[in-house]
This record gives sequence, structure tokens and C-alpha cells, in this order.
Amino acid sequence: MSDTYSCFKVSVELGIAHIQLSRPDALNSMIPEFWRELPALVDRLDETGDVRVVVISSTGKHFSAGMDLSVFTEMAKRFKGEPARRAEKMRRSVLSLQDSFSSLERARMPVLVAIQGGAIGGAVDMISAADCRYCTKDAFFCIKETQIGMTADVGTLQRLPKLIPAGLVKELAFTGRNWHADEALAQGFVNQVFENEEAMLEGVMRIAKSIAMNSPMAVAGTKEMLNYARDHSVQESLNYMATWQSGMFQMPDIFEALEAQKEKRVPRYEAILSKGNSFD
Repeated sequence: MSDTYSCFKVSVELGIAHIQLSRPDALNSMIPEFWRELPALVDRLDETGDVRVVVISSTGKHFSAGMDLSVFTEMAKRFKGEPARRAEKMRRSVLSLQDSFSSLERARMPVLVAIQGGAIGGAVDMISAADCRYCTKDAFFCIKETQIGMTADVGTLQRLPKLIPAGLVKELAFTGRNWHADEALAQGFVNQVFENEEAMLEGVMRIAKSIAMNSPMAVAGTKEMLNYARDHSVQESLNYMATWQSGMFQMPDIFEALEAQKEKRVPRYEAILSKGNSFD
């Protein structure tokens, strides 16, 4: 992709989009541009239909130090006016920040995150919205917001209890303590811990390639169903699955998968269609 971003480097190869946080000297803190660029970037990758997996990694010593001080400074400048109107504006601001990370869930393709060093504050909100998490053995996680006098508000407290035991979430949120790679692996927050960053990227890219070989329709449907099941009852999820299959269960990708297995070759699937305009 030719666009230039303030906070990210992006490359796309063989259906895998690699997004890198690219402000290592500032510990990849999340400046105002970050919150605008991330959802626009993810939505654009999703819109094309050509990208089958997204891998998000970082650069430098830490994955991300979370929300940059400049975001709080900007909010403080706007924190004025009649109380009700000020509160309504604040609500919209928080919803906008939340949407930046919800874009990872909204995307039709799986999002894999590779974490080195610290993932602090807003970084935990971000990676909790991903489909799969991987880290290096020196990685640690911290719900920092409590220690700076605020309640985490862009996804951690809503998503983390769906990923790990509620009692542990409460401890981590109430104390703001560091949560290290071995504990995160034991509790199922991360899928795998790697010796170093190089090994992690190699391993995560190998997983991404494996995903990209499957039918993009099957993978997109699987992500949709898993996210729906997380937030609904079993019966509601089964009903949605039946409705989904009534339109999405078609034979071309199944025949291609069977033919590829018989011929001992990599299957060739059509890309899912661009989202685009409904009249395009």
C-alpha cells in the first residue's frame, strides 16, 4: 500500500497484511493520529476483499506504552462548557476511541497480534480485540488506567472477561500489576510464547499463511460465528448459524478444496468481494 501513515508501516503479500506500529522511540504510544489511522487502515484492508489475514506487530523494545499524554491533553482542552453538552461530547469521544479497536473485530479476516516487551494500558484494549495473540517470553501486560486514576474505557473491561477468568481480570484491573507471558499463556490469553521477536514473527507468519490457504468465505464465516456465539446464547447462535448457511453454504469452494486434496496442490479460491458501495 502506497499511503503513508504516522504510526504504522503496512505491507501486503500473498493475502497477508502486515501492520507494524512504527514509533519505537516513543514506545509506540497512541497519539491522536493512531486512533484515526488504525480503523481507517483496517477498514481499507477489509474493503478490498484481497486480504485474508492481518498480522499486527510492533517495533522497538515495547509493543506499546498505550495512550499518549497528548490525547489526554487534547481532551482536557475540550473539557469545558455546559455540563450536559460537555458530557455528551465526551461520550462521543469515548465511542470513537472504542471504534478504533472494534475495527479489528469488525474485519472479515482474522487478526493476529505479535507482542514483544510491554503492552500497557490502551495496548491491552487493542490486543483484546484481536482474534489471536502471541508474545515473546519477556512480554508483559498491564491494565495501567487504574493506577492513573481512571477506569479503562476502550474495551479491556468488556473483552477480557470473555478471554480469561473474571476473578483474574478483576485482580489485574484493580491492582494494575504487570501480568507476564507465562501467566498469560497459562490462562489462555496468549496462544503461544516464543523465545524472541524473530522466532515469534516467523511463527505467527507461518500460522497466517496456513489461514490464508483456506477458503476466505469459510474463514470469514467462522470468525462471524465465533464472535456472535461469544455474545449470545447457544440457541441464538445455532439459529444464526442455520440462517447464515442457508445463504453462504455454496459448493464451489468445497469442490476446490476436495480437488486440491486429491491433486495434492494448494487450493485456489476466489477472493471475497470488495465491500465497496452497494451499487458498485
